[in-house]
Amino acid sequence: MDSVAPFQDLNILPDLPTSSVSSSSANANAVPKLEPKLEPLDEPLLAQPPQEPQDAENTVFSNHALDGLSGSPHANFCESAEQEKVYADYYRITEQFRTAFGKGSKGFEDGGALDPDSRAIVPVPQENQAPAVVPTPRRTPRRKELVRVTDLRIEDDRYFRDVIRRTRMIYDSLRVWTSVEEEKRCDLPNIKRLRGDLRASSLMRENDLWLNRERRIVGAIPGIYIGDLFFFRMEMVVVGLHGQPQAGIDYLPASQSTNGEPIATSVIVSGGYEDDEDGGDVIIYTGHGGQDKKNSRQVVHQKLEGGNLAMERSMHYGIEVRVIRGFRYQGSVSHKIYVYDGLYRIIQCWFDVGKSGFGVFKYKLVRIDGQPEMGSAILRFAQTLRTNPLVIRPVGYLSLDISSRKETVPVRLFNDIDKDHDPLRYEYLPKTNFPQFVFHQTGNATGCDCVDGCADNCFCAMKNGGTFPYNLNGLLVRGKPILFECGPFCRCPPHCRNRVSQNGIKNRLEVFRSRETGWGVRSLDLIHAGAFICEYTGVVLTMEQAQILTMNGDSLIYPSRFSDRHAAEWGDLSRIFSDYERPSYPSTPPLDFAMDVSTMRNVACYMSHSSIPNVFVQYVLYDHNNLMFPHLMLFAMENIPPMRELSLDYGVADEWTDAKLSICN
Repeated sequence: MDSVAPFQDLNILPDLPTSSVSSSSANANAVPKLEPKLEPLDEPLLAQPPQEPQDAENTVFSNHALDGLSGSPHANFCESAEQEKVYADYYRITEQFRTAFGKGSKGFEDGGALDPDSRAIVPVPQENQAPAVVPTPRRTPRRKELVRVTDLRIEDDRYFRDVIRRTRMIYDSLRVWTSVEEEKRCDLPNIKRLRGDLRASSLMRENDLWLNRERRIVGAIPGIYIGDLFFFRMEMVVVGLHGQPQAGIDYLPASQSTNGEPIATSVIVSGGYEDDEDGGDVIIYTGHGGQDKKNSRQVVHQKLEGGNLAMERSMHYGIEVRVIRGFRYQGSVSHKIYVYDGLYRIIQCWFDVGKSGFGVFKYKLVRIDGQPEMGSAILRFAQTLRTNPLVIRPVGYLSLDISSRKETVPVRLFNDIDKDHDPLRYEYLPKTNFPQFVFHQTGNATGCDCVDGCADNCFCAMKNGGTFPYNLNGLLVRGKPILFECGPFCRCPPHCRNRVSQNGIKNRLEVFRSRETGWGVRSLDLIHAGAFICEYTGVVLTMEQAQILTMNGDSLIYPSRFSDRHAAEWGDLSRIFSDYERPSYPSTPPLDFAMDVSTMRNVACYMSHSSIPNVFVQYVLYDHNNLMFPHLMLFAMENIPPMRELSLDYGVADEWTDAKLSICN
């Protein structure tokens, strides 16, 4: 354990500048209104989460760098011999924690003397050693241990990213599932409206699936990347990015701190206070308290306590804070969006008279250098790029629509790296080209008789097991072996809720040249988890035809080799409901065909491979009933921000995967 994350000594509380004190005393007669710094875009919570215990006896120093999904069984990544080394180092590190926070700590028997040169550290896995994971008790309370995680190896970063991805997938699956439940209740009188975000977080808390409850992480959260976006405050609470359901300042309270001082860990910047100034890399952030919620105006003076004091203490000790920006965003399911923009340092704090004439505390936050570009800046760039592509990017666009209007939305081609324009050589194929014999058995096919739109008891719903695969917003509820959309034999209109993937792409996709992955695909629009993206198209060949073609050295795409585990993961609520059963009907026969993309292809062919993808393949039938030849429809596994590369899991890495990448890149 070579890497440590130092914390400065948290014991001396310096006085504020004299000007701040005099300003405060001048307004001593005004009684400040203490309340969290609420965000104006949030709806009032229908249900508050259980209160966290304030008892200082809850101190726990974990012997692991980070746990995965709290309370869930995980494989131990260390052999027994390596565990002994880990625990030996753990006891050494625990002693350093004790000396760092010994004063006033009730978590140790002796409460040892404080070492003025002590540092709080978090162990980092040694080389060739992944972090050990053990189950934790259910309903884990939020603890007061402060840690900073540094120097993660590539494999550790992938592990934590997958933990975050799976947790968010459960959260989004619960939201979509709740929306279907809400649809069934909408016609019932006097039924309270379901908030999918609150219900999802509540169910996950009951099953102890909230992350980072064992510790308060200072700095970056492992597995959460700059630019990650969230639609709901409770989703950030679930993953531990920001622990307050409504307050804009998340901090370790003084009552839980070993030295009696609060420490801020993250803030949300959304213009909720009239004195806020957001300059991107530099932020003037107004403290909380004393505001009239109705008109967002200051009505009394603020005090240096609670979150305000925590911000000042973080400035004093040089502790960075996470910054999340919240703003309204067209296309968001919640009409707003929260974007993680990285780490900032608080370099200045002062007491000032605000625009409404009342005293407010202000903090100057400066973004730490060397971080990736802010997610909020990328969102604004993508928004401008959608309307003025040639103005924003005068060089690089090879085509504004490689589909030649075959898609409902243009597909752009961008390359500012080299002179490669290979995608222009191929004919664009918007839908898969099946051989004619696939349609022969559709002569006696029947469809639903729904004229105004499909209902739950219609013929097509029965084919899908009695429920529709999509909610009213067109989001896939859960992955299935195969799903049936309404087709040409149905009487329902084109806008039927069961006609989603057959209507083509809805997001503005862009094929782009990348130094890391060759050709790749990204979206200029925000893509919701569970949303349809596009079809993976090609010319379908029988295996006999494929064998003849490969004799000439041509490479083909074999749909049976796409990983199917990700489709099974989407909507899997087995960790929430003990009686949940994964969809198994209808079972699909082996996909005994290949797809030729050597002359005709579409945008999906340029998606990169990833073992932790954000896109998965769902088999769909709508224009024929041959189970052996389904359409390969691509759906989002998570909320995908604009300009983030789309990735697929093409299966086990072998010569076929290399051949596929050779074809498309």
